[in-house]
Amino acid sequence: MAEYADIIIDISHEKLDHTFQYRIPAHLAGKIYPGVLVNVPFGRGNSLRRGFVVEVKGQAEFDEDKIKDLDSVAEDSVAIESQLISLAAWMRKNYGATMNQALKTVIPVKQKVKAKEKRMVCLCMEKEEAKEQLLLFQKKHYTARARLLEELLAHPEISYEIVTQKLNVSPAVIRALEEKQILEITKERKYRNPAGHLRKSEYQVKLNDMQRKAVDTVLSNMQKGVQKTYLLHGVTGSGKTEVYMELIADVQKKGRQAIVLIPEIALTYQTVMRFYARFGDRVSIINSRLSQGERYDQFLRAKNGEIDIMIGPRSALFTPFLHLGLIIIDEEHEGSYKSESLPRYHARETAIERARMADASVMLGSATPSVDSYYHALNGRYELIELNRRVAEKPLPLCDIVDLREELKKGNRSILSVKLQRLIADRLAKKQQIMLFLNRRGFSGFVSCRACGHVIKCPHCDVSLSLHKESGKEKLICHYCGYEEAKPSVCPECASKYIGGFKAGTQMIESVVAKLFPEARVLRMDFDTTRSKDGYEHILSAFAGHEADILIGTQMIVKGHDFPNVTLVGILAADMSMNAGDYRAAERTFQLLTQAAGRAGRGEEPGEVVIQTYNPGHYSIVTAKKQDYGAFYQAEIAMRKLVSYPPVSNMLLMLFTAEKEKEAAYAAAYFAALTAKAEIDGLKIIGPASAAIGKVKDIYRRVIYFKHQDYAQLVQLKDRIELFLKGRTDLNQVNISFDFNPINGI
Repeated sequence: MAEYADIIIDISHEKLDHTFQYRIPAHLAGKIYPGVLVNVPFGRGNSLRRGFVVEVKGQAEFDEDKIKDLDSVAEDSVAIESQLISLAAWMRKNYGATMNQALKTVIPVKQKVKAKEKRMVCLCMEKEEAKEQLLLFQKKHYTARARLLEELLAHPEISYEIVTQKLNVSPAVIRALEEKQILEITKERKYRNPAGHLRKSEYQVKLNDMQRKAVDTVLSNMQKGVQKTYLLHGVTGSGKTEVYMELIADVQKKGRQAIVLIPEIALTYQTVMRFYARFGDRVSIINSRLSQGERYDQFLRAKNGEIDIMIGPRSALFTPFLHLGLIIIDEEHEGSYKSESLPRYHARETAIERARMADASVMLGSATPSVDSYYHALNGRYELIELNRRVAEKPLPLCDIVDLREELKKGNRSILSVKLQRLIADRLAKKQQIMLFLNRRGFSGFVSCRACGHVIKCPHCDVSLSLHKESGKEKLICHYCGYEEAKPSVCPECASKYIGGFKAGTQMIESVVAKLFPEARVLRMDFDTTRSKDGYEHILSAFAGHEADILIGTQMIVKGHDFPNVTLVGILAADMSMNAGDYRAAERTFQLLTQAAGRAGRGEEPGEVVIQTYNPGHYSIVTAKKQDYGAFYQAEIAMRKLVSYPPVSNMLLMLFTAEKEKEAAYAAAYFAALTAKAEIDGLKIIGPASAAIGKVKDIYRRVIYFKHQDYAQLVQLKDRIELFLKGRTDLNQVNISFDFNPINGI
């Protein structure tokens, strides 16, 4: 049976949608697979052109008489694009998406941006001859020409911008002198460098025994040619970054490159500062806040071998390094490593696959590893390395739990407990810094009526609107579709005036702190204050420079930052994340609390943490107080085993979306019945049901969950459904997508 290959002739990103199909001749059977560089006859003259195979299919999609035979496999060097295309094919297979969706994810340059050039105006005649020419210009009163030539005699190379702007010489004058061969214009590619303002500094850090042992374990395996995935479990402040840098230094010495993934843009500033101090301009960054030109240049620099280390969120995983030796995923437990758009890949698993292709190692690092990773480490899939003490033997912070129910009984209705207020006053008197953490965004959460219970919802999405305060005005905003309206003064249902928001946000905390401690300098860091490109950097550097006493913020303030003068951390709504209606809620709560607590006492003075909660007896809060990951893991994995949740079992979510509710419901019910009839051994089917958010932007959503211990069985199920859908036209009005082991609610 004949096979056919879809081939991209030009890898430039705008051509990715256009593939050409070729027949695979019998003598090449088995040699053609995604990522292979091939020679194909192209155009009317059938001249041989190079192309990359992106997909192999069992049937032709065009008239067979018009399909040409593929000529041959290119025998010379394998380009980095080949590896990335192979990775895209793996992602398409394992996460469910089209090949084009996968390709657009792994080939990171979204569009070609015009290159920046540095132009220099250079004198190209002998000085004596130039002096004669200058006298001639002066005699003829060619003042602009004379001014430029006089400057070139003093400085034979001048920036084009200086000539036109500072010397006020027009481009026409420059061209005239160029035509006379008095000067020439040289052009040099100028890279946009987002880390260009940083400077390399003296780097002197001596690893302690635990850090050295961790590094030696990995290097010993590398020297033997053994590439593994490691889980570095280190308590907060144990020096994981120093371990990463030592490993990167060794990889760099061997002529190979490293990718360092970080969970959020907020981590970029401090992380890059530390890496730049050691590795200088061999480091670059990538993130969503860079311009298209900056992104384009960073990947070009990587491809050309001008940098060795790329730091960024999950998209940095696709940096086109040809000699990749190490991938580090810091704070590996973070949910942002899972893509929410197709293909819904997880950076951890995708990094392991890319490392396998490149013969590289992977290191996952966290003070609070994901239950999935710790499970795999205990079961031998990863190698576990532990750092169980802080650097310089600094003690973990003292941690107290405050029961907010008791505070209410005592008449304290403030969002700050009596104990936390007392400790804030103490730290302010001592000129020490404080961090107040809240896992919320906006002025407050939903707005409801205390008289009738009515909650104001988005008319387009099945979610409550959130209250925001901007320029003194209050308005309600939908965080899903962006719909907004003015906050009503009375309830639209019962006309009661008792309507308002009840869950405090960062803005409300800021106003409470300002009233209680008017002398305190306060910074707030959340989505609204970091909208600008350098918003994170400005706030973090200001706090690091002690320009503020108190930093109030959401999740972004508690991950990885190192402020030595912070001796108090207040966690204001410890159990809010436990009410997420998600099986990972307890895990997220433990991780957030432990990460937040870890910000205190990283300098000379000991730290203290106050956890405020309505549920002080929950195991995630009790174990977070002690920073006892082992005890938390044992309690949590017992729950996962009981209900067959990942990592003990695997899940496949099938999402149905349609403009008409009836069509989405019909398709979900149809596939639930169809898979039940298939009687797949060990498969559990949950649903169909409405998604957690039943409607977004007027699109209805239904879901089915499939559970199976074997991930490969779920991939096979997905493949069978995709094959079945190709022959169905009655489901064209319904969009069907897949998500393996979903992390966030759909």
